[in-house]
Amino acid sequence: MRALGHTSIIDLPDQRVAVCGDWHGNQGWARMLSRALPYLAPDVTTMLHLGDWWMPPDAVDEIFAETAITRFYVTLGNHEQWDEITPLLDKYPGEAVRVSELTWILPRPARLAIGGRSVVALGGASSVDRESRQEGLTWWPEEAISDVHVAAAIAGGPADLMLTHESPANTPVRPVQKILRENPHWFTEAALEASAASRARVSQVWDAVCPELLAHGHMHVAAGGKTEDGRRVASLGREGHEGNLAILDMQNLRMATPSLAILRGMANEEGPRWTREQRMNSVAESLHTGVLDGLKPTPRALRDAQDYIDGIRSLEEIIEDVRRRHTRKPMEEEP
Repeated sequence: MRALGHTSIIDLPDQRVAVCGDWHGNQGWARMLSRALPYLAPDVTTMLHLGDWWMPPDAVDEIFAETAITRFYVTLGNHEQWDEITPLLDKYPGEAVRVSELTWILPRPARLAIGGRSVVALGGASSVDRESRQEGLTWWPEEAISDVHVAAAIAGGPADLMLTHESPANTPVRPVQKILRENPHWFTEAALEASAASRARVSQVWDAVCPELLAHGHMHVAAGGKTEDGRRVASLGREGHEGNLAILDMQNLRMATPSLAILRGMANEEGPRWTREQRMNSVAESLHTGVLDGLKPTPRALRDAQDYIDGIRSLEEIIEDVRRRHTRKPMEEEP
Protein backbone atom coordinates (compact mmCIF):
# COMPACT_ATOMS: atom_id res chain seq x y z
CA MET A 1 0.00 0.00 0.00
CA ARG A 2 1.39 3.40 -0.93
CA ALA A 3 0.33 7.02 -0.65
CA LEU A 4 -1.02 8.53 -3.85
CA GLY A 5 -2.06 11.77 -2.21
CA HIS A 6 -2.71 13.37 1.15
CA THR A 7 -4.68 16.28 2.58
CA SER A 8 -5.51 17.92 5.87
CA ILE A 9 -8.75 19.48 4.56
CA ILE A 10 -11.85 17.53 3.54
CA ASP A 11 -14.84 19.73 2.75
CA LEU A 12 -17.53 18.00 0.72
CA PRO A 13 -20.74 19.50 -0.71
CA ASP A 14 -22.68 16.22 -0.53
CA GLN A 15 -26.20 16.36 0.87
CA ARG A 16 -26.47 12.57 1.06
CA VAL A 17 -23.76 9.97 1.64
CA ALA A 18 -23.61 6.19 1.96
CA VAL A 19 -22.43 4.78 5.30
CA CYS A 20 -21.26 1.18 5.64
CA GLY A 21 -20.52 -1.11 8.56
CA ASP A 22 -17.95 -3.92 8.65
CA TRP A 23 -17.02 -5.68 5.39
CA HIS A 24 -14.06 -7.77 6.62
CA GLY A 25 -12.56 -7.67 3.15
CA ASN A 26 -15.57 -9.39 1.57
CA GLN A 27 -15.41 -8.24 -2.04
CA GLY A 28 -18.47 -10.27 -3.03
CA TRP A 29 -20.60 -8.30 -0.60
CA ALA A 30 -19.14 -4.99 -1.80
CA ARG A 31 -19.98 -5.97 -5.38
CA MET A 32 -23.57 -6.65 -4.43
CA LEU A 33 -23.83 -3.19 -2.85
CA SER A 34 -22.26 -1.62 -5.93
CA ARG A 35 -24.93 -3.17 -8.13
CA ALA A 36 -27.75 -1.97 -5.86
CA LEU A 37 -26.45 1.54 -5.18
CA PRO A 38 -27.16 3.09 -8.62
CA TYR A 39 -30.84 2.14 -8.24
CA LEU A 40 -31.04 2.92 -4.55
CA ALA A 41 -29.22 6.28 -4.41
CA PRO A 42 -27.97 7.44 -7.83
CA ASP A 43 -27.10 10.88 -6.42
CA VAL A 44 -24.67 9.54 -3.80
CA THR A 45 -21.00 10.07 -4.68
CA THR A 46 -19.34 9.53 -1.27
CA MET A 47 -19.10 6.41 0.89
CA LEU A 48 -18.10 6.52 4.54
CA HIS A 49 -16.83 3.16 5.81
CA LEU A 50 -16.87 2.52 9.56
CA GLY A 51 -13.97 0.11 9.75
CA ASP A 52 -12.99 -3.56 9.44
CA TRP A 53 -12.84 -2.62 5.78
CA TRP A 54 -9.57 -4.26 4.85
CA MET A 55 -9.36 -5.18 1.18
CA PRO A 56 -6.93 -4.26 -1.61
CA PRO A 57 -7.52 -0.53 -2.31
CA ASP A 58 -7.57 -1.11 -6.06
CA ALA A 59 -10.45 -3.53 -5.53
CA VAL A 60 -12.60 -0.64 -4.31
CA ASP A 61 -11.88 1.23 -7.56
CA GLU A 62 -12.80 -1.77 -9.69
CA ILE A 63 -15.93 -2.70 -7.71
CA PHE A 64 -17.42 0.80 -7.76
CA ALA A 65 -16.23 1.77 -11.26
CA GLU A 66 -19.74 1.59 -12.73
CA THR A 67 -21.32 3.67 -9.94
CA ALA A 68 -21.40 7.39 -9.16
CA ILE A 69 -19.01 6.89 -6.21
CA THR A 70 -15.97 9.15 -6.50
CA ARG A 71 -14.75 9.13 -2.87
CA PHE A 72 -14.44 6.31 -0.33
CA TYR A 73 -13.34 7.36 3.18
CA VAL A 74 -12.30 4.74 5.73
CA THR A 75 -12.61 5.25 9.49
CA LEU A 76 -10.27 2.47 10.55
CA GLY A 77 -11.39 -0.54 12.59
CA ASN A 78 -9.43 -3.05 14.61
CA HIS A 79 -9.11 -5.69 11.88
CA GLU A 80 -7.08 -3.76 9.35
CA GLN A 81 -3.63 -4.32 7.86
CA TRP A 82 -2.01 -2.01 10.38
CA ASP A 83 1.54 -2.95 9.37
CA GLU A 84 0.88 -1.23 6.04
CA ILE A 85 -1.43 1.54 7.24
CA THR A 86 0.54 2.83 10.25
CA PRO A 87 3.64 3.93 8.24
CA LEU A 88 1.42 5.95 5.91
CA LEU A 89 -0.39 7.73 8.73
CA ASP A 90 2.92 8.35 10.53
CA LYS A 91 4.41 9.88 7.38
CA TYR A 92 1.51 12.33 7.02
CA PRO A 93 0.36 13.02 10.60
CA GLY A 94 -3.12 14.44 10.90
CA GLU A 95 -3.82 14.01 7.19
CA ALA A 96 -6.04 11.73 5.18
CA VAL A 97 -4.01 9.53 2.82
CA ARG A 98 -5.26 8.44 -0.58
CA VAL A 99 -4.29 4.83 -1.36
CA SER A 100 -6.24 4.34 -4.60
CA GLU A 101 -8.24 6.43 -7.04
CA LEU A 102 -11.25 6.36 -4.69
CA THR A 103 -9.95 5.24 -1.29
CA TRP A 104 -8.83 7.58 1.47
CA ILE A 105 -7.61 6.40 4.89
CA LEU A 106 -8.66 8.86 7.59
CA PRO A 107 -6.24 9.84 10.38
CA ARG A 108 -7.04 9.36 14.07
CA PRO A 109 -8.80 11.61 14.74
CA ALA A 110 -10.04 13.21 11.53
CA ARG A 111 -12.07 16.36 11.04
CA LEU A 112 -14.27 16.73 7.96
CA ALA A 113 -17.07 18.92 6.68
CA ILE A 114 -19.86 17.29 4.69
CA GLY A 115 -22.87 19.19 3.39
CA GLY A 116 -22.18 22.04 5.80
CA ARG A 117 -22.02 19.68 8.79
CA SER A 118 -18.99 19.20 11.04
CA VAL A 119 -17.76 15.62 11.35
CA VAL A 120 -15.22 13.93 13.64
CA ALA A 121 -13.94 10.42 12.91
CA LEU A 122 -12.13 8.33 15.53
CA GLY A 123 -10.89 5.01 14.18
CA GLY A 124 -9.69 1.93 16.03
CA ALA A 125 -11.14 -0.57 18.49
CA SER A 126 -10.12 -3.45 20.71
CA SER A 127 -10.04 -6.99 19.28
CA VAL A 128 -11.89 -9.20 21.74
CA ASP A 129 -10.52 -12.23 19.87
CA ARG A 130 -6.93 -11.04 20.22
CA GLU A 131 -5.87 -14.15 22.15
CA SER A 132 -6.62 -16.34 19.12
CA ARG A 133 -4.53 -14.14 16.82
CA GLN A 134 -0.83 -13.81 16.07
CA GLU A 135 0.78 -10.42 16.61
CA GLY A 136 2.19 -9.00 13.41
CA LEU A 137 0.20 -11.39 11.26
CA THR A 138 -3.48 -11.14 12.22
CA TRP A 139 -3.30 -8.63 15.08
CA TRP A 140 -1.46 -5.34 15.66
CA PRO A 141 -1.39 -3.20 18.82
CA GLU A 142 -1.84 -0.09 16.66
CA GLU A 143 -5.57 -0.89 16.57
CA ALA A 144 -5.99 0.66 20.02
CA ILE A 145 -7.50 4.10 20.55
CA SER A 146 -4.93 6.02 22.57
CA ASP A 147 -5.16 8.84 25.07
CA VAL A 148 -3.43 11.02 22.46
CA HIS A 149 -6.19 10.27 19.96
CA VAL A 150 -8.82 11.12 22.56
CA ALA A 151 -7.19 14.43 23.54
CA ALA A 152 -6.80 15.50 19.90
CA ALA A 153 -10.41 14.64 19.09
CA ILE A 154 -11.70 16.61 22.06
CA ALA A 155 -9.46 19.58 21.27
CA GLY A 156 -11.16 19.94 17.90
CA GLY A 157 -14.39 21.04 19.58
CA PRO A 158 -18.04 20.12 18.96
CA ALA A 159 -19.21 18.15 15.93
CA ASP A 160 -22.58 17.36 14.39
CA LEU A 161 -21.66 13.81 13.38
CA MET A 162 -19.21 11.32 14.90
CA LEU A 163 -17.90 8.28 13.01
CA THR A 164 -16.27 5.42 14.91
CA HIS A 165 -15.68 1.71 14.65
CA GLU A 166 -15.94 1.11 18.39
CA SER A 167 -19.20 1.62 20.29
CA PRO A 168 -19.33 4.15 23.14
CA ALA A 169 -19.41 2.65 26.63
CA ASN A 170 -22.67 4.24 27.70
CA THR A 171 -24.53 3.28 24.52
CA PRO A 172 -28.31 3.66 24.41
CA VAL A 173 -28.55 0.89 21.77
CA ARG A 174 -30.27 -2.00 23.52
CA PRO A 175 -29.06 -4.86 21.29
CA VAL A 176 -25.48 -3.66 21.83
CA GLN A 177 -26.11 -3.45 25.57
CA LYS A 178 -27.35 -7.05 25.48
CA ILE A 179 -24.24 -8.31 23.68
CA LEU A 180 -21.96 -6.51 26.15
CA ARG A 181 -23.94 -7.80 29.11
CA GLU A 182 -24.25 -11.45 28.06
CA ASN A 183 -20.90 -12.04 26.27
CA PRO A 184 -22.45 -14.63 23.90
CA HIS A 185 -19.12 -15.61 22.35
CA TRP A 186 -17.43 -16.32 25.70
CA PHE A 187 -14.58 -13.88 25.35
CA THR A 188 -12.07 -13.85 28.19
CA GLU A 189 -12.07 -11.44 31.10
CA ALA A 190 -8.87 -9.80 29.88
CA ALA A 191 -10.39 -9.27 26.41
CA LEU A 192 -13.54 -7.80 27.92
CA GLU A 193 -11.53 -5.41 30.11
CA ALA A 194 -9.56 -4.15 27.10
CA SER A 195 -12.78 -3.73 25.17
CA ALA A 196 -14.37 -1.76 28.02
CA ALA A 197 -11.35 0.54 28.19
CA SER A 198 -11.59 1.17 24.43
CA ARG A 199 -15.29 1.99 24.65
CA ALA A 200 -14.61 4.34 27.56
CA ARG A 201 -12.21 6.33 25.37
CA VAL A 202 -14.84 6.64 22.67
CA SER A 203 -17.30 7.85 25.31
CA GLN A 204 -14.86 10.51 26.48
CA VAL A 205 -14.87 12.02 23.00
CA TRP A 206 -18.59 11.44 22.45
CA ASP A 207 -19.50 13.25 25.68
CA ALA A 208 -17.12 16.11 24.92
CA VAL A 209 -18.02 16.85 21.28
CA CYS A 210 -21.77 16.08 21.76
CA PRO A 211 -22.66 15.05 18.19
CA GLU A 212 -26.29 14.80 17.23
CA LEU A 213 -25.52 11.39 15.70
CA LEU A 214 -22.78 8.80 16.31
CA ALA A 215 -22.52 5.96 13.79
CA HIS A 216 -20.35 2.90 14.47
CA GLY A 217 -19.71 -0.68 13.37
CA HIS A 218 -17.79 -3.40 15.26
CA MET A 219 -20.72 -4.92 17.16
CA HIS A 220 -22.20 -6.66 14.09
CA VAL A 221 -25.74 -5.63 14.96
CA ALA A 222 -28.02 -3.11 13.26
CA ALA A 223 -29.94 -1.00 15.74
CA GLY A 224 -30.30 2.51 17.10
CA GLY A 225 -30.86 4.32 20.35
CA LYS A 226 -31.24 7.76 21.87
CA THR A 227 -29.82 9.19 25.09
CA GLU A 228 -31.81 11.21 27.60
CA ASP A 229 -30.14 14.38 26.32
CA GLY A 230 -31.22 13.64 22.74
CA ARG A 231 -28.04 12.24 21.17
CA ARG A 232 -28.62 9.38 18.75
CA VAL A 233 -26.43 6.32 18.16
CA ALA A 234 -26.64 4.08 15.08
CA SER A 235 -24.97 0.66 15.16
CA LEU A 236 -24.52 -0.79 11.67
CA GLY A 237 -24.55 -4.50 10.88
CA ARG A 238 -21.78 -6.51 9.28
CA GLU A 239 -21.57 -7.73 5.68
CA GLY A 240 -24.30 -10.12 4.68
CA HIS A 241 -26.56 -8.98 7.52
CA GLU A 242 -29.32 -6.44 7.85
CA GLY A 243 -28.33 -2.82 8.28
CA ASN A 244 -24.85 -2.86 6.78
CA LEU A 245 -25.60 -0.02 4.37
CA ALA A 246 -27.34 3.24 5.22
CA ILE A 247 -28.03 6.40 3.25
CA LEU A 248 -27.41 9.41 5.48
CA ASP A 249 -29.13 12.74 4.85
CA MET A 250 -26.67 15.41 5.96
CA GLN A 251 -29.40 18.03 6.36
CA ASN A 252 -31.25 16.23 9.15
CA LEU A 253 -28.71 13.49 9.98
CA ARG A 254 -31.34 10.80 9.49
CA MET A 255 -30.45 7.39 8.09
CA ALA A 256 -32.44 5.23 5.68
CA THR A 257 -31.40 1.59 5.94
CA PRO A 258 -32.61 -0.62 3.07
CA SER A 259 -33.37 -4.24 3.92
CA LEU A 260 -31.37 -7.16 2.57
CA ALA A 261 -34.32 -8.11 0.40
CA ILE A 262 -34.37 -4.66 -1.20
CA LEU A 263 -30.61 -4.62 -1.74
CA ARG A 264 -30.52 -8.07 -3.27
CA GLY A 265 -33.53 -7.33 -5.44
CA MET A 266 -31.92 -4.20 -6.83
CA ALA A 267 -28.54 -5.89 -7.25
CA ASN A 268 -30.05 -8.71 -9.29
CA GLU A 269 -31.87 -6.47 -11.77
CA GLU A 270 -28.97 -6.82 -14.11
CA GLY A 271 -25.96 -9.07 -14.45
CA PRO A 272 -25.76 -12.88 -14.24
CA ARG A 273 -26.54 -14.75 -11.05
CA TRP A 274 -23.61 -16.34 -9.29
CA THR A 275 -22.81 -19.97 -9.93
CA ARG A 276 -22.89 -22.41 -7.03
CA GLU A 277 -19.07 -22.40 -6.87
CA GLN A 278 -18.97 -18.58 -6.71
CA ARG A 279 -21.58 -18.58 -3.95
CA MET A 280 -19.58 -21.15 -1.97
CA ASN A 281 -16.37 -19.14 -2.26
CA SER A 282 -18.14 -15.93 -1.22
CA VAL A 283 -19.80 -17.60 1.77
CA ALA A 284 -16.51 -19.22 2.78
CA GLU A 285 -14.76 -15.83 2.60
CA SER A 286 -17.50 -14.28 4.68
CA LEU A 287 -17.45 -17.06 7.28
CA HIS A 288 -13.72 -17.00 7.78
CA THR A 289 -13.32 -13.25 7.74
CA GLY A 290 -16.27 -13.03 10.11
CA VAL A 291 -14.45 -15.08 12.73
CA LEU A 292 -10.76 -14.63 11.97
CA ASP A 293 -10.91 -11.55 9.71
CA GLY A 294 -8.18 -11.84 7.17
CA LEU A 295 -7.53 -15.55 6.64
CA LYS A 296 -8.09 -16.90 3.14
CA PRO A 297 -10.75 -19.61 2.70
CA THR A 298 -9.44 -23.10 3.50
CA PRO A 299 -10.86 -26.44 2.35
CA ARG A 300 -12.61 -26.68 5.72
CA ALA A 301 -14.15 -23.23 5.18
CA LEU A 302 -15.40 -24.31 1.77
CA ARG A 303 -17.06 -27.36 3.35
CA ASP A 304 -18.67 -25.03 5.90
CA ALA A 305 -19.96 -22.90 3.03
CA GLN A 306 -21.37 -25.95 1.25
CA ASP A 307 -23.21 -26.98 4.44
CA TYR A 308 -24.68 -23.46 4.69
CA ILE A 309 -25.83 -23.34 1.08
CA ASP A 310 -27.31 -26.86 1.32
CA GLY A 311 -29.14 -25.97 4.54
CA ILE A 312 -27.34 -28.63 6.60
CA ARG A 313 -26.15 -26.18 9.25
CA SER A 314 -27.26 -22.65 10.09
CA LEU A 315 -24.89 -19.68 9.84
CA GLU A 316 -24.89 -19.37 13.65
CA GLU A 317 -23.90 -23.05 14.03
CA ILE A 318 -21.09 -22.73 11.52
CA ILE A 319 -19.70 -19.53 13.06
CA GLU A 320 -19.70 -21.13 16.51
CA ASP A 321 -17.94 -24.23 15.13
CA VAL A 322 -15.28 -22.10 13.40
CA ARG A 323 -14.75 -20.10 16.57
CA ARG A 324 -14.28 -23.29 18.60
CA ARG A 325 -11.83 -24.71 16.06
CA HIS A 326 -9.61 -21.63 16.28
CA THR A 327 -9.84 -20.76 19.96
CA ARG A 328 -7.90 -22.64 22.59
CA LYS A 329 -9.40 -22.93 26.03
CA PRO A 330 -7.04 -22.61 29.04
CA MET A 331 -7.17 -26.38 29.78
CA GLU A 332 -6.09 -27.11 26.21
CA GLU A 333 -2.85 -25.12 26.49
CA GLU A 334 0.31 -27.17 26.39
CA PRO A 335 2.36 -27.20 29.60
